[in-house]
Amino acid sequence: QVQLVASGGGLVQAGASLRLSCAASGLMFSGYDIGWFRQAPGQEREFVGRITWSGATPYYPDSVKGRFSISRDNAKNTVYLQMNSLKPEDTAVYSCAAGSSRPGRGPGSWNYWGQGTQVTVSS
Repeated sequence: QVQLVASGGGLVQAGASLRLSCAASGLMFSGYDIGWFRQAPGQEREFVGRITWSGATPYYPDSVKGRFSISRDNAKNTVYLQMNSLKPEDTAVYSCAAGSSRPGRGPGSWNYWGQGTQVTVSS
């Protein structure tokens, strides 16, 4: 059974940093791209970025570019989302997903999803 467990969320002030973790089990982790998405209340799920199975991070949307970065530790089956200079508009539930066939920015191209962790940024 595949499990993706996102953790590390919390309540922080604007300008602070957080590091989210996505711990995976039940799959050949090193063979999967891992993506991060977020969803704020009343809004559509937004793609935040992905890291390929080989460790490349080819794309970040403008909303997080230069502030967020993704890394992975295949020995620990874990992917990290480092979030710096957080803004109130970053407030959302952040989820990770795993995909094996060059998944894109759309949620439909990912095979497995985690449950999400809440990030709240106060002004």
